[in-house]
Amino acid sequence: MAVKYGVNTFIWAASFECSHLPLLAEIKAHGFDGVELPLLQPARVPAREIRKGLAENGLECTFCSVLPSGLSLIDDDAAVRRAASTHLSDCVKVAADIGGEILAGPLYSPVGYLPGRRRTQDEVDRAVEAWQALADTLAVNRVTVALEPLNRFETYFLNTVADAVALCRSIGSPRVGVLFDTFHANVEEKDVAAALRSAGPFLKHLHLCENDRGTPGSGHVDWPGVFRAIHELNYAGWLTIESFGFALGELSAAASIWRDLAPQPQDIAFEGVKFLKKSWNTSS
Repeated sequence: MAVKYGVNTFIWAASFECSHLPLLAEIKAHGFDGVELPLLQPARVPAREIRKGLAENGLECTFCSVLPSGLSLIDDDAAVRRAASTHLSDCVKVAADIGGEILAGPLYSPVGYLPGRRRTQDEVDRAVEAWQALADTLAVNRVTVALEPLNRFETYFLNTVADAVALCRSIGSPRVGVLFDTFHANVEEKDVAAALRSAGPFLKHLHLCENDRGTPGSGHVDWPGVFRAIHELNYAGWLTIESFGFALGELSAAASIWRDLAPQPQDIAFEGVKFLKKSWNTSS
């Protein structure tokens, strides 16, 4: 069983432009197999240049995205839902153009939208309908979507693995599964490792993040339990470090990064991957 090590480029920048291509050689040199790139404005992504840069550095890629303010798959306005579906379809196509096979994130409503109530069955039904309608686009482009449950302070719609698995089961597409993020699970789950195991065959992607979004291994996440669960699931996908730069304006604010989590943001990646590899090797 083989896994691959990835890092989200939000550690360095709020978007990934041609000016960031030199980062790829450094990321490769520190032992990563790939990068996770943001797909926030698909029409503005320099797809050809990124694909070339990845190939030149022997790196693969996955993608993360969110729904921008004003777009939602669960809104009661059908026009808003259609616009959100179009945006996601565009993201899928750009991901495929660059060579990515995973698009991950809370792809149902905007991060931070909290209406002050629980989700409704109508909202669940709308999410199911939307992703069922997008299933053909996923299949044609050979892209798998990994829906991410977030902590209660960022969304009210999906907070636990159980929520996400139930939604994916209703969608019923092999191209739609779950992204498990240890940062969010540390807030919402009674037992992080048990929650990970409960994802079962729906697990499509992993974000291995410390409880404070700092360097993996520096906090109190149950890493031995997490790695045992990964092995038990026979997971053979990405182990991706996701964190955020400390002074990236709106992005750092959106992620509630109010202090330095390491001497330098890149230390989270470059020290973190050493910890992940050691943990993987000693848990096998």
